[in-house]
Amino acid sequence: MTDDAPIPYFGLTPDHLELKDWLHTFAADVIRPAAAEWDEKEEFPWPVVEEAAKAGIYSFDFFATQSFDPSGLGLPLFMEEIFWGDAGIGLSIVGTALAAAGVRANGTDEQVMEWVPQMFGEPGDLKIAAFCSSEPDAGSDVGAMRTRAIYDEASDEWILKGTKTWATNGGLADVHVVTAVVDPDLRSRGQASFVVPPGTKGLSQGQKFHKHGIRASHTAEVVLDDVRIPGRCLLGGKEKLDARLARAREGASSRESGGSNASMATFERTRPAVGAQAVGIARAAYEVALDYAKTREQFGKPIIENQGVAFQLADMKTAIDASRLLVWRAAWMAANGKRFENAEGSMSKLMAGETAVKVTTQAMQILGGNGFTREYPVERWSRDAKIYTVFEGTSEIQRLVIARTVSGAPIR
Repeated sequence: MTDDAPIPYFGLTPDHLELKDWLHTFAADVIRPAAAEWDEKEEFPWPVVEEAAKAGIYSFDFFATQSFDPSGLGLPLFMEEIFWGDAGIGLSIVGTALAAAGVRANGTDEQVMEWVPQMFGEPGDLKIAAFCSSEPDAGSDVGAMRTRAIYDEASDEWILKGTKTWATNGGLADVHVVTAVVDPDLRSRGQASFVVPPGTKGLSQGQKFHKHGIRASHTAEVVLDDVRIPGRCLLGGKEKLDARLARAREGASSRESGGSNASMATFERTRPAVGAQAVGIARAAYEVALDYAKTREQFGKPIIENQGVAFQLADMKTAIDASRLLVWRAAWMAANGKRFENAEGSMSKLMAGETAVKVTTQAMQILGGNGFTREYPVERWSRDAKIYTVFEGTSEIQRLVIARTVSGAPIR
Protein backbone atom coordinates (compact mmCIF):
# COMPACT_ATOMS: atom_id res chain seq x y z
CA MET A 1 0.00 0.00 0.00
CA THR A 2 1.30 3.49 -0.83
CA ASP A 3 1.73 6.23 1.75
CA ASP A 4 -1.17 8.01 0.04
CA ALA A 5 -3.66 5.29 1.00
CA PRO A 6 -6.95 6.45 2.54
CA ILE A 7 -6.71 6.35 6.32
CA PRO A 8 -8.66 3.76 8.37
CA TYR A 9 -10.32 6.13 10.85
CA PHE A 10 -12.54 7.50 8.10
CA GLY A 11 -14.53 4.31 8.15
CA LEU A 12 -12.46 1.82 6.18
CA THR A 13 -12.85 -1.68 7.55
CA PRO A 14 -10.18 -4.38 7.39
CA ASP A 15 -12.10 -5.77 4.40
CA HIS A 16 -11.82 -2.41 2.65
CA LEU A 17 -8.07 -2.26 3.28
CA GLU A 18 -7.66 -5.81 2.00
CA LEU A 19 -9.69 -4.93 -1.09
CA LYS A 20 -7.54 -1.87 -1.72
CA ASP A 21 -4.29 -3.83 -1.40
CA TRP A 22 -5.56 -6.54 -3.75
CA LEU A 23 -6.68 -4.03 -6.38
CA HIS A 24 -3.48 -2.02 -6.05
CA THR A 25 -1.41 -5.14 -6.69
CA PHE A 26 -3.45 -6.00 -9.78
CA ALA A 27 -3.13 -2.43 -11.08
CA ALA A 28 0.62 -2.39 -10.50
CA ASP A 29 1.37 -5.88 -11.85
CA VAL A 30 -1.13 -6.23 -14.72
CA ILE A 31 -2.50 -2.85 -15.80
CA ARG A 32 0.52 -0.54 -15.63
CA PRO A 33 2.91 -2.74 -17.62
CA ALA A 34 0.35 -2.90 -20.46
CA ALA A 35 -0.81 0.72 -20.38
CA ALA A 36 1.55 2.36 -22.88
CA GLU A 37 1.08 -0.44 -25.43
CA TRP A 38 -2.72 -0.20 -25.51
CA ASP A 39 -2.65 3.60 -25.45
CA GLU A 40 -0.52 3.44 -28.61
CA LYS A 41 -2.74 0.80 -30.25
CA GLU A 42 -5.99 2.63 -29.47
CA GLU A 43 -7.76 -0.73 -29.24
CA PHE A 44 -9.92 -2.42 -26.62
CA PRO A 45 -7.46 -4.32 -24.37
CA TRP A 46 -9.16 -7.71 -24.43
CA PRO A 47 -6.19 -9.60 -22.84
CA VAL A 48 -6.07 -7.25 -19.85
CA VAL A 49 -9.82 -7.40 -19.30
CA GLU A 50 -9.55 -11.19 -19.54
CA GLU A 51 -6.97 -11.09 -16.73
CA ALA A 52 -9.34 -8.92 -14.72
CA ALA A 53 -12.08 -11.51 -15.26
CA LYS A 54 -9.78 -14.33 -14.14
CA ALA A 55 -8.90 -12.37 -11.02
CA GLY A 56 -12.60 -11.88 -10.25
CA ILE A 57 -12.50 -8.11 -10.78
CA TYR A 58 -14.51 -8.07 -14.01
CA SER A 59 -17.66 -9.94 -13.04
CA PHE A 60 -21.28 -9.48 -12.10
CA ASP A 61 -20.63 -10.73 -8.56
CA PHE A 62 -17.82 -8.25 -7.96
CA PHE A 63 -19.83 -5.35 -9.38
CA ALA A 64 -22.84 -6.27 -7.23
CA THR A 65 -20.76 -6.67 -4.06
CA GLN A 66 -19.13 -3.26 -4.39
CA SER A 67 -22.31 -1.52 -5.56
CA PHE A 68 -24.28 -2.73 -2.55
CA ASP A 69 -21.56 -2.03 0.05
CA PRO A 70 -23.56 -0.19 2.75
CA SER A 71 -20.60 2.08 3.49
CA GLY A 72 -20.60 3.19 -0.15
CA LEU A 73 -16.81 3.00 -0.21
CA GLY A 74 -16.23 -0.26 -2.04
CA LEU A 75 -16.86 1.20 -5.51
CA PRO A 76 -14.75 4.37 -5.01
CA LEU A 77 -11.86 2.29 -3.65
CA PHE A 78 -12.10 0.02 -6.69
CA MET A 79 -12.21 2.93 -9.13
CA GLU A 80 -9.32 4.81 -7.55
CA GLU A 81 -6.94 1.85 -7.60
CA ILE A 82 -7.80 0.64 -11.11
CA PHE A 83 -7.45 4.15 -12.55
CA TRP A 84 -4.24 4.67 -10.60
CA GLY A 85 -3.08 1.88 -12.89
CA ASP A 86 -4.32 3.42 -16.17
CA ALA A 87 -7.44 5.32 -17.17
CA GLY A 88 -7.86 3.88 -20.67
CA ILE A 89 -7.61 0.28 -19.51
CA GLY A 90 -9.61 1.21 -16.42
CA LEU A 91 -12.51 2.44 -18.55
CA SER A 92 -12.37 -0.76 -20.57
CA ILE A 93 -12.77 -2.71 -17.33
CA VAL A 94 -15.51 -0.54 -15.81
CA GLY A 95 -17.33 0.71 -18.94
CA THR A 96 -19.74 -2.19 -18.66
CA ALA A 97 -20.59 -1.07 -15.13
CA LEU A 98 -22.11 2.17 -16.49
CA ALA A 99 -24.57 0.16 -18.56
CA ALA A 100 -25.24 -2.04 -15.54
CA ALA A 101 -25.88 1.08 -13.46
CA GLY A 102 -28.38 2.18 -16.09
CA VAL A 103 -30.29 -1.08 -15.67
CA ARG A 104 -30.09 -0.87 -11.89
CA ALA A 105 -31.25 2.78 -11.82
CA ASN A 106 -34.24 2.29 -14.11
CA GLY A 107 -35.05 -1.43 -14.23
CA THR A 108 -36.89 -3.92 -12.07
CA ASP A 109 -35.09 -6.47 -9.90
CA GLU A 110 -36.00 -9.13 -12.45
CA GLN A 111 -34.45 -7.08 -15.27
CA VAL A 112 -31.28 -6.52 -13.26
CA MET A 113 -30.89 -10.26 -12.72
CA GLU A 114 -31.70 -11.04 -16.36
CA TRP A 115 -29.46 -8.53 -18.11
CA VAL A 116 -26.55 -7.54 -15.89
CA PRO A 117 -24.95 -11.02 -15.75
CA GLN A 118 -25.13 -11.13 -19.56
CA MET A 119 -23.11 -7.92 -19.70
CA PHE A 120 -20.03 -9.50 -18.14
CA GLY A 121 -19.98 -13.10 -19.29
CA GLU A 122 -17.22 -15.16 -17.69
CA PRO A 123 -13.50 -15.88 -18.18
CA GLY A 124 -12.97 -17.35 -21.62
CA ASP A 125 -16.31 -15.98 -22.82
CA LEU A 126 -16.16 -12.28 -21.99
CA LYS A 127 -19.07 -9.97 -22.73
CA ILE A 128 -19.16 -6.18 -22.56
CA ALA A 129 -21.97 -3.62 -22.46
CA ALA A 130 -22.49 0.00 -23.50
CA PHE A 131 -24.62 2.82 -22.13
CA CYS A 132 -25.85 5.03 -24.99
CA SER A 133 -27.18 8.45 -24.05
CA SER A 134 -25.30 11.30 -25.76
CA GLU A 135 -26.20 12.32 -29.30
CA PRO A 136 -24.49 14.54 -31.90
CA ASP A 137 -26.75 17.48 -30.94
CA ALA A 138 -27.66 16.41 -27.40
CA GLY A 139 -24.83 15.90 -24.94
CA SER A 140 -25.37 17.79 -21.71
CA ASP A 141 -28.73 19.00 -23.06
CA VAL A 142 -30.54 15.70 -22.62
CA GLY A 143 -33.81 17.49 -23.35
CA ALA A 144 -32.68 17.84 -26.98
CA MET A 145 -32.45 14.07 -27.47
CA ARG A 146 -33.88 12.91 -30.81
CA THR A 147 -33.59 9.12 -30.71
CA ARG A 148 -37.18 7.87 -30.73
CA ALA A 149 -38.77 4.78 -29.26
CA ILE A 150 -42.17 3.94 -30.75
CA TYR A 151 -44.37 1.24 -29.25
CA ASP A 152 -45.95 -1.31 -31.61
CA GLU A 153 -48.88 -2.56 -29.57
CA ALA A 154 -49.76 -5.34 -32.04
CA SER A 155 -46.42 -7.09 -31.64
CA ASP A 156 -45.57 -5.78 -28.13
CA GLU A 157 -42.30 -4.40 -29.49
CA TRP A 158 -40.45 -1.10 -29.28
CA ILE A 159 -38.86 0.37 -32.41
CA LEU A 160 -35.74 2.48 -31.84
CA LYS A 161 -34.52 5.03 -34.40
CA GLY A 162 -31.60 7.42 -34.05
CA THR A 163 -27.86 7.81 -33.57
CA LYS A 164 -25.94 7.83 -30.30
CA THR A 165 -22.42 9.16 -29.93
CA TRP A 166 -19.52 9.04 -27.45
CA ALA A 167 -20.65 5.60 -26.34
CA THR A 168 -18.04 3.69 -24.35
CA ASN A 169 -17.93 0.17 -25.86
CA GLY A 170 -20.50 1.36 -28.42
CA GLY A 171 -21.07 -1.08 -31.28
CA LEU A 172 -18.46 -3.41 -29.82
CA ALA A 173 -20.73 -4.37 -26.93
CA ASP A 174 -22.91 -7.44 -26.62
CA VAL A 175 -25.64 -5.58 -24.69
CA HIS A 176 -26.54 -1.91 -25.25
CA VAL A 177 -28.60 0.21 -22.86
CA VAL A 178 -30.20 3.02 -24.86
CA THR A 179 -32.10 6.09 -23.70
CA ALA A 180 -34.76 7.33 -26.12
CA VAL A 181 -37.71 9.72 -26.37
CA VAL A 182 -41.14 8.15 -26.03
CA ASP A 183 -43.09 11.44 -25.78
CA PRO A 184 -41.40 14.42 -27.52
CA ASP A 185 -43.82 16.92 -25.96
CA LEU A 186 -42.41 16.19 -22.51
CA ARG A 187 -38.73 16.69 -23.49
CA SER A 188 -36.43 15.11 -20.88
CA ARG A 189 -39.37 13.77 -18.84
CA GLY A 190 -40.64 11.94 -21.90
CA GLN A 191 -37.65 9.60 -22.06
CA ALA A 192 -37.10 5.97 -21.12
CA SER A 193 -34.29 3.40 -21.13
CA PHE A 194 -34.20 0.19 -23.12
CA VAL A 195 -32.01 -2.88 -23.30
CA VAL A 196 -30.98 -3.94 -26.79
CA PRO A 197 -30.10 -7.66 -26.59
CA PRO A 198 -27.08 -9.22 -28.32
CA GLY A 199 -27.41 -9.75 -32.06
CA THR A 200 -30.43 -7.44 -32.51
CA LYS A 201 -30.84 -6.43 -36.15
CA GLY A 202 -30.56 -2.76 -37.05
CA LEU A 203 -27.94 -1.81 -34.45
CA SER A 204 -24.50 -1.06 -35.83
CA GLN A 205 -21.32 0.78 -34.96
CA GLY A 206 -20.83 4.13 -36.61
CA GLN A 207 -17.69 6.22 -36.41
CA LYS A 208 -15.00 5.11 -33.98
CA PHE A 209 -13.40 8.11 -32.30
CA HIS A 210 -9.63 8.58 -32.06
CA LYS A 211 -9.13 10.47 -28.84
CA HIS A 212 -6.68 12.78 -27.07
CA GLY A 213 -6.60 10.46 -24.06
CA ILE A 214 -8.15 7.26 -22.62
CA ARG A 215 -7.18 5.69 -25.94
CA ALA A 216 -7.44 2.07 -24.79
CA SER A 217 -11.14 2.65 -24.18
CA HIS A 218 -13.32 2.07 -27.26
CA THR A 219 -15.58 5.06 -27.99
CA ALA A 220 -17.90 5.13 -31.00
CA GLU A 221 -21.25 6.08 -32.48
CA VAL A 222 -24.13 3.61 -32.28
CA VAL A 223 -26.64 3.68 -35.14
CA LEU A 224 -30.19 2.48 -34.46
CA ASP A 225 -31.98 1.76 -37.75
CA ASP A 226 -35.51 0.57 -36.95
CA VAL A 227 -34.23 -1.64 -34.13
CA ARG A 228 -37.09 -3.81 -32.88
CA ILE A 229 -36.88 -5.13 -29.32
CA PRO A 230 -39.42 -7.02 -27.16
CA GLY A 231 -41.65 -5.02 -24.84
CA ARG A 232 -39.94 -6.56 -21.82
CA CYS A 233 -36.75 -4.67 -22.81
CA LEU A 234 -38.27 -1.38 -21.60
CA LEU A 235 -36.55 -0.81 -18.26
CA GLY A 236 -39.05 -0.50 -15.44
CA GLY A 237 -41.92 -1.84 -17.55
CA LYS A 238 -44.67 -0.15 -19.54
CA GLU A 239 -47.13 0.21 -16.68
CA LYS A 240 -44.64 2.27 -14.68
CA LEU A 241 -43.72 4.33 -17.75
CA ASP A 242 -47.35 5.09 -18.61
CA ALA A 243 -48.06 6.22 -15.04
CA ARG A 244 -44.99 8.47 -15.01
CA LEU A 245 -45.86 10.03 -18.35
CA ALA A 246 -49.45 10.64 -17.24
CA ARG A 247 -48.25 12.52 -14.15
CA ALA A 248 -45.81 14.54 -16.26
CA ARG A 249 -48.57 15.50 -18.71
CA GLU A 250 -50.65 16.76 -15.79
CA GLY A 251 -47.85 19.19 -14.98
CA ALA A 252 -46.30 17.46 -11.98
CA SER A 253 -42.72 18.30 -11.11
CA SER A 254 -39.94 15.92 -12.05
CA ARG A 255 -39.72 14.64 -8.48
CA GLU A 256 -43.47 14.12 -8.23
CA SER A 257 -43.68 12.36 -11.57
CA GLY A 258 -41.23 9.67 -10.52
CA GLY A 259 -37.77 11.19 -10.51
CA SER A 260 -35.36 12.54 -13.09
CA ASN A 261 -35.10 11.33 -16.66
CA ALA A 262 -33.49 8.01 -17.56
CA SER A 263 -30.04 9.43 -18.38
CA MET A 264 -29.85 11.61 -15.29
CA ALA A 265 -30.92 8.73 -13.04
CA THR A 266 -27.88 6.82 -14.27
CA PHE A 267 -25.44 9.75 -14.02
CA GLU A 268 -26.59 10.56 -10.48
CA ARG A 269 -25.49 7.09 -9.42
CA THR A 270 -22.18 7.17 -11.25
CA ARG A 271 -20.78 10.68 -10.64
CA PRO A 272 -19.01 9.80 -7.35
CA ALA A 273 -17.49 6.74 -9.03
CA VAL A 274 -16.28 8.90 -11.93
CA GLY A 275 -14.82 11.30 -9.39
CA ALA A 276 -12.93 8.40 -7.80
CA GLN A 277 -11.45 7.58 -11.21
CA ALA A 278 -10.11 11.12 -11.47
CA VAL A 279 -8.67 10.86 -7.96
CA GLY A 280 -6.77 7.73 -9.02
CA ILE A 281 -5.20 9.54 -12.00
CA ALA A 282 -4.25 12.55 -9.88
CA ARG A 283 -2.75 10.37 -7.17
CA ALA A 284 -0.65 8.48 -9.70
CA ALA A 285 0.78 11.73 -11.08
CA TYR A 286 1.42 13.13 -7.60
CA GLU A 287 3.34 10.04 -6.53
CA VAL A 288 5.63 10.14 -9.58
CA ALA A 289 6.21 13.88 -9.13
CA LEU A 290 7.00 13.43 -5.43
CA ASP A 291 9.51 10.64 -6.08
CA TYR A 292 11.10 12.61 -8.91
CA ALA A 293 11.41 15.76 -6.79
CA LYS A 294 13.17 13.79 -4.06
CA THR A 295 15.76 12.27 -6.40
CA ARG A 296 16.26 14.90 -9.12
CA GLU A 297 19.14 17.21 -8.20
CA GLN A 298 19.73 20.69 -9.55
CA PHE A 299 22.31 23.16 -8.25
CA GLY A 300 23.58 20.56 -5.79
CA LYS A 301 20.34 19.65 -4.02
CA PRO A 302 17.08 17.74 -4.63
CA ILE A 303 14.52 19.99 -6.29
CA ILE A 304 12.00 19.25 -3.53
CA GLU A 305 14.08 21.52 -1.30
CA ASN A 306 13.04 24.43 -3.51
CA GLN A 307 9.96 26.13 -2.10
CA GLY A 308 8.44 26.51 -5.57
CA VAL A 309 8.40 22.74 -6.03
CA ALA A 310 7.54 21.83 -2.43
CA PHE A 311 4.53 24.17 -2.37
CA GLN A 312 3.22 22.68 -5.61
CA LEU A 313 3.40 19.21 -4.09
CA ALA A 314 1.63 20.46 -0.95
CA ASP A 315 -1.21 21.87 -3.05
CA MET A 316 -1.41 18.67 -5.11
CA LYS A 317 -1.68 16.47 -2.04
CA THR A 318 -4.28 18.72 -0.41
CA ALA A 319 -6.47 18.83 -3.52
CA ILE A 320 -6.32 15.05 -3.94
CA ASP A 321 -7.36 14.38 -0.35
CA ALA A 322 -10.15 16.99 -0.53
CA SER A 323 -11.43 15.42 -3.74
CA ARG A 324 -11.39 11.94 -2.23
CA LEU A 325 -13.37 13.08 0.80
CA LEU A 326 -16.04 14.66 -1.41
CA VAL A 327 -16.24 11.43 -3.41
CA TRP A 328 -16.54 9.32 -0.28
CA ARG A 329 -19.26 11.54 1.16
CA ALA A 330 -21.33 11.39 -2.03
CA ALA A 331 -20.80 7.63 -2.33
CA TRP A 332 -21.88 7.10 1.28
CA MET A 333 -24.97 9.27 0.75
CA ALA A 334 -25.95 7.34 -2.38
CA ALA A 335 -25.44 3.97 -0.67
CA ASN A 336 -27.57 5.02 2.28
CA GLY A 337 -30.42 6.54 0.31
CA LYS A 338 -29.59 10.14 1.22
CA ARG A 339 -30.73 12.70 -1.34
CA PHE A 340 -28.12 15.01 -2.80
CA GLU A 341 -29.67 18.12 -1.24
CA ASN A 342 -26.72 20.30 -2.32
CA ALA A 343 -25.71 18.40 -5.47
CA GLU A 344 -23.04 16.50 -3.56
CA GLY A 345 -22.58 14.06 -6.44
CA SER A 346 -21.83 16.92 -8.84
CA MET A 347 -19.53 18.52 -6.27
CA SER A 348 -17.46 15.36 -6.05
CA LYS A 349 -17.16 14.96 -9.81
CA LEU A 350 -16.38 18.65 -10.37
CA MET A 351 -13.67 18.83 -7.72
CA ALA A 352 -12.03 15.53 -8.65
CA GLY A 353 -12.06 16.22 -12.40
CA GLU A 354 -10.57 19.69 -12.01
CA THR A 355 -7.99 18.29 -9.58
CA ALA A 356 -6.92 15.56 -12.00
CA VAL A 357 -6.26 18.11 -14.75
CA LYS A 358 -4.37 20.49 -12.46
CA VAL A 359 -2.30 17.84 -10.68
CA THR A 360 -1.22 16.05 -13.85
CA THR A 361 -0.20 19.40 -15.36
CA GLN A 362 1.77 20.27 -12.22
CA ALA A 363 3.43 16.84 -12.30
CA MET A 364 4.58 17.46 -15.88
CA GLN A 365 5.99 20.83 -14.79
CA ILE A 366 7.93 19.29 -11.91
CA LEU A 367 9.41 16.67 -14.23
CA GLY A 368 10.37 19.38 -16.72
CA GLY A 369 11.34 18.08 -20.14
CA ASN A 370 11.01 14.49 -18.92
CA GLY A 371 7.37 15.11 -18.15
CA PHE A 372 6.73 16.00 -21.78
CA THR A 373 8.11 12.71 -23.12
CA ARG A 374 6.54 9.28 -23.30
CA GLU A 375 9.43 7.90 -21.25
CA TYR A 376 7.44 8.98 -18.20
CA PRO A 377 3.72 8.21 -17.77
CA VAL A 378 2.66 11.67 -16.61
CA GLU A 379 2.34 12.74 -20.25
CA ARG A 380 -0.28 10.03 -20.80
CA TRP A 381 -2.01 10.74 -17.50
CA SER A 382 -2.29 14.42 -18.41
CA ARG A 383 -4.02 13.47 -21.66
CA ASP A 384 -6.29 11.06 -19.82
CA ALA A 385 -7.22 13.54 -17.09
CA LYS A 386 -8.78 16.10 -19.42
CA ILE A 387 -11.84 13.97 -20.16
CA TYR A 388 -12.89 14.25 -16.50
CA THR A 389 -13.85 17.89 -17.03
CA VAL A 390 -15.90 16.87 -20.08
CA PHE A 391 -17.75 13.55 -19.94
CA GLU A 392 -20.74 12.65 -17.75
CA GLY A 393 -21.40 16.37 -17.52
CA THR A 394 -18.78 19.06 -18.18
CA SER A 395 -17.38 21.11 -15.30
CA GLU A 396 -19.68 23.91 -16.40
CA ILE A 397 -22.71 21.64 -16.20
CA GLN A 398 -21.66 20.46 -12.73
CA ARG A 399 -21.41 24.09 -11.61
CA LEU A 400 -24.83 24.78 -13.11
CA VAL A 401 -26.35 21.81 -11.25
CA ILE A 402 -24.75 22.90 -7.98
CA ALA A 403 -25.77 26.54 -8.45
CA ARG A 404 -29.37 25.67 -9.24
CA THR A 405 -29.53 23.32 -6.27
CA VAL A 406 -28.11 25.66 -3.65
CA SER A 407 -29.90 28.78 -4.97
CA GLY A 408 -33.21 27.30 -6.03
CA ALA A 409 -33.06 29.71 -8.97
CA PRO A 410 -33.54 28.81 -12.66
CA ILE A 411 -29.95 29.81 -13.57
CA ARG A 412 -29.19 29.62 -17.29
